[in-house]
Amino acid sequence: MARTRRPFLKLFLALAVAGVLFMVYLDVRITATFTDKMWEIPAKVYARPLELFPGATLSADDLAWELEILGYRKVSTPRRPGEVARAGNRFELYTRGFDFPGEREPPRRVRLAVAGERLQSLTGNSGAIDLMRLDPVQIGGIYPQHGEDRILVRLEDVPESLLATLLAVEDQRFYQHWGFSLTGILRAAISNLRSGQVVAGGSTITQQLVKNYYLTPERTIVRKVTELLMAVLLELHFSKEQILESYINEVYLGQEGPRAIHGFALAARHYFDRPLEQLGLHQQALLVGMVKGPSLYNPLRNPERARERRNLVLDVMVEQALVSAEQATVARNMPLDLNNRQGIRDTFPAFLDLVRRQLRLEYRDEDLTTMGLSIFTSFDPLIQRQIEHSSTAILKQLDASGELQTASVVTRFDSGEVAALVGGRQVRYAGFNRALDAQRPAGSLLKPAVYLAALEQPRRYTLATPLADTPLQVPGPRGEVWEPRNFDRQAHGEVLLHRALSNSYNLATARLGLDIGIDSVVDMLRRLGIEGPIPEVPALTLGAGAYSPMDMAAMYQSIAAGGFRMPLRSIRDIVDADGKPLRRYPLEYDRTVSLQAMHLLHYALREVLREGTGRGAYAYLDNNFQAAGKTGTTNDGRDSWFAGFSGDLLAVTWIGRDDNGGTGLTGSSGALKVWAHFMANASQRSLAYRMPEDMQPHWIDSGTGYLTGEGCPGARLMPFVTGSEPRQRSNCTGREKSGTIRDWFQSLFRGDN
Repeated sequence: MARTRRPFLKLFLALAVAGVLFMVYLDVRITATFTDKMWEIPAKVYARPLELFPGATLSADDLAWELEILGYRKVSTPRRPGEVARAGNRFELYTRGFDFPGEREPPRRVRLAVAGERLQSLTGNSGAIDLMRLDPVQIGGIYPQHGEDRILVRLEDVPESLLATLLAVEDQRFYQHWGFSLTGILRAAISNLRSGQVVAGGSTITQQLVKNYYLTPERTIVRKVTELLMAVLLELHFSKEQILESYINEVYLGQEGPRAIHGFALAARHYFDRPLEQLGLHQQALLVGMVKGPSLYNPLRNPERARERRNLVLDVMVEQALVSAEQATVARNMPLDLNNRQGIRDTFPAFLDLVRRQLRLEYRDEDLTTMGLSIFTSFDPLIQRQIEHSSTAILKQLDASGELQTASVVTRFDSGEVAALVGGRQVRYAGFNRALDAQRPAGSLLKPAVYLAALEQPRRYTLATPLADTPLQVPGPRGEVWEPRNFDRQAHGEVLLHRALSNSYNLATARLGLDIGIDSVVDMLRRLGIEGPIPEVPALTLGAGAYSPMDMAAMYQSIAAGGFRMPLRSIRDIVDADGKPLRRYPLEYDRTVSLQAMHLLHYALREVLREGTGRGAYAYLDNNFQAAGKTGTTNDGRDSWFAGFSGDLLAVTWIGRDDNGGTGLTGSSGALKVWAHFMANASQRSLAYRMPEDMQPHWIDSGTGYLTGEGCPGARLMPFVTGSEPRQRSNCTGREKSGTIRDWFQSLFRGDN
């Protein structure tokens, strides 16, 4: 008999030891991670704040759209933060206020008047306001792989009525039990026996929290026992208030694309666009009712089912004497009152991709997804809306079949900040980001580097230097021969340097590049900001290599900034969850190219738009609007490029096919149209003109490049580094006015623009 009992005793002891070890494991797991899990929140990414001041360039419709995406509610008279009233071009709004890095923008009631495209007046209760900022739009977050997002809230900030309703519906004995409810378990067991499978759990709030934090959603006996044990341990280590607060912030309440809505505070913003403390009784009842089934009772998808669930919760509130019958009746008759704002969060995948890449150079993924950082960026929703509209409108004209793809990068050329980004024709598709990753030959977009390297040698090259646009053959190291051709298949003989660039002559450019040396071209590209591989071959002069639109934006940023190399930035500031600044990204620049040489290049790039391959831009731009840029086309029309800048914005656009097939487009018939359509609607400032020191304008014969007189046939005004102007003169002294002056540059020099 003793022998029979001994194996059972050993088995019992083994099971007991295993049970104790299992409990120790569960206990360690809870105590080591629960506090951290309570405060895991992803980084939030914000757009630039809209700055308001008298004289700011802003249309009434743009202001209304910005307020709409910010979620301001339209009312007759604003009485609470986040409300706006509009009467034509006049606005009255109650701003929300915002904690910016190092500065608090207070909530206040303000009145604005817009006249034409300008903010005419800005006043508050205490008089005129010189400058203020609206709260910035949250455009996305840096979520973990499971996509959880939340807004943390302290228990004392949760409305008492919501807490009481939650406990009445989900766990009436929350403050009496030790993590589990025997009556709930018995009730669930009966349901499971009747159905023959696990269909109900009888979970308390503590058990639900354990399941959400630590366990899988599968319904098995083992998982249920584990859940019960962990609930007991949780109750032993933490107070009821800590558990309830954690639950308030953790409970799953819906989905928005890849983003999971967790916690009542975020759900209040998501479904009603209100802070949790401002929810009405009917809204609180709806959120509590959704806990049972966030998808089943989603009011955005199943409004009637959600209404029935809300009303059932209101009945429970009456039964538990939380509200009166009259209050419940009023709440039942209320509409769902859902958020009707135009959602833009996480709808700019290309720009958010850029932000993530720049962040990951300095931060771990774990920090970005759990520390609650606030990322303040240079993203401009108004500019993004316009580049998307221009891209879509022009692509429809060029290719109704939808086979062509496009990408654009828009920067503020005085700061190097990226304001907008389009990564593909489907602007909301978070797939291949062509703006950052499409590596394509740049065609003639690289030519300015060739001419700039030459113009840095004013004793040898000026805008009026004659170049030979004649056929050439360059033997390669393996016996191959490189034989470039012009786009029109014609040689143009002797042409002046500025004309060779503005008309994008390949033969003249190739000869110039070979004359100054391919190593000089490579060096110039490096100084302009190209960091990737650059092929040191003669074809580099015509765009050989592989470059992304972002690479071209970096290059043209340096050109637009007058020879100052500025790293392109998408992030301005980063603050931690407590609002303390962690990192600032100030303007950085370094002069890498001669100012005088860059000024000469600007002349030629202005000429591209006025007289050269980019003159089609003025089908969109006002004739008095000054800009500069360059077209680019690769072999067989595989890539259509344009890069250009005005007085405030720089934009680079690419159009092509993912399979590298021909597009039938040139830079001027494709990408230029997107660029010009965008600039005509987005740029607020024409490109200014200021001649640097040690430079002078001279009248030049446009045929020979000789000095000539004002008013002589073919005369045009052109800038030169002092002492580099031509020595030879034409026979014309300028006494007779022929009316053939190229006056676009003359008007700049005389300050007419």
